[in-house]
Amino acid sequence: MEAYFQNTDPALALVDAHGRKIDGLTTPAVGVPGPGHNTWVMVSAAFVLFMTLPGLAIFYGGLVRRKNVLSILAQCLGVTSLVTVLWWAVGYSLCFAPGGHSFLGTIYGGLDFAFLRGVTSTPNPCYSAWVSQNVFSMFQLMFAIITPALIVGAVAERMRFQAILTFVGIWMFLVYFPITHMAWGSDGLFNGVWNSKAPIRAIDFAGGTVVEMASGWSSLILCLIVGRRINYGKELFAPHSMVFCMVGAGMLWVGWYGFNAGSALAADGVASNAFLTTTLAGAVASGTWALAEWIVRGKASVLGFCSGIVAGLVAITPACGFVDASGAIVIGLLGGLLPFFAVYKLKAWLKYDDSLDVFGVHGVAGTLGMLLTGLLADGTANPNLLGSAARANGLAHLVGNGLWLEQLKAMGITFAIATVGTALAAAAVRALMPVRIAPEEEDSGLDLSEHGEEGYIL
Repeated sequence: MEAYFQNTDPALALVDAHGRKIDGLTTPAVGVPGPGHNTWVMVSAAFVLFMTLPGLAIFYGGLVRRKNVLSILAQCLGVTSLVTVLWWAVGYSLCFAPGGHSFLGTIYGGLDFAFLRGVTSTPNPCYSAWVSQNVFSMFQLMFAIITPALIVGAVAERMRFQAILTFVGIWMFLVYFPITHMAWGSDGLFNGVWNSKAPIRAIDFAGGTVVEMASGWSSLILCLIVGRRINYGKELFAPHSMVFCMVGAGMLWVGWYGFNAGSALAADGVASNAFLTTTLAGAVASGTWALAEWIVRGKASVLGFCSGIVAGLVAITPACGFVDASGAIVIGLLGGLLPFFAVYKLKAWLKYDDSLDVFGVHGVAGTLGMLLTGLLADGTANPNLLGSAARANGLAHLVGNGLWLEQLKAMGITFAIATVGTALAAAAVRALMPVRIAPEEEDSGLDLSEHGEEGYIL
């Protein structure tokens, strides 16, 4: 997340949280967010919400059987509502308020912004001086919404609606809030770009740890705990609408520009580079997955193209603002190949029922993207990698010289929190209520048994 300093036009660039000039550059008045930057972040926030509603809902909805399509839509809607309330109450504060001087403060933020108290049109003092804090908070809310919404794809067609929402509510506190503060909080444990005292000097531009690894590894653990669908491996669970799948994938791609380029928090050169690298990686991974499928199976499917799009976009997410065009091509190639292997081979070998391949795409591609970010990050693509905070904590020296080791540390912490936190959240839900629907309800479909509706009337 590009915050605290901005790399923008010469009159606005490299400004600290108090609007003071850095490296001799002049700045406009403090406390007056730039309308151009505010506009871009508001539009980007809308794009990221568009990724969930309707993008992810339609994408996932097309991949399940027709008797379960409404259950996916309901889960995406329910997660959106629940997470919004949590974000208002304490979520934003736990992620983006200063955490204090204790070690716990590098993991969770404080309660300065609880109930969005003081979150107004003036900037967050710890972040960009050119974006209103209320705009920034809503932009970040959209990330908080889509991350747990991704997880529902792993347990699609068998988990109770009430159990899913209860799980998400607990999971946000155990997994999402701490990882977000660690990666993007101004005093976060592994916020290597903006925390001058960060003990782990990792970088994550738009959510390789926060969104992709957190959701992907949590999905694997949750689907193992919940168990397989009835007759999994004995009958074909084919997508009921590849048209929905393709339309949803296209919506996700469009929304991803807000996700990645919007994370610059400014309509600047860093945002434009993220826009470029996002496009390249998504397109290359889509073709790579389809080509691999053609080599292995003799046909390139629409599902393969769509899966490749998402895998490439996931892989470039942590790197998009830190790498150049050639780096994006490398990430796109590997981001198409490794998730393809995970979905078509690893899943069959290990026999886990990740219904919509959330782990195979988001977990694998997100983990890969974080590592490649450390290997391919370039200070010419983003001068903030060489800025004052980066120089103070040693990150500037690590770019091109061992940064990948810092990435591994952040990845290890994310993996541990996501897996342990998911197991604890699932155990708590199991203690409170039944997690799975009854076998006869699974056979008739969740649309009728959980929501009393049908997606299609014959």
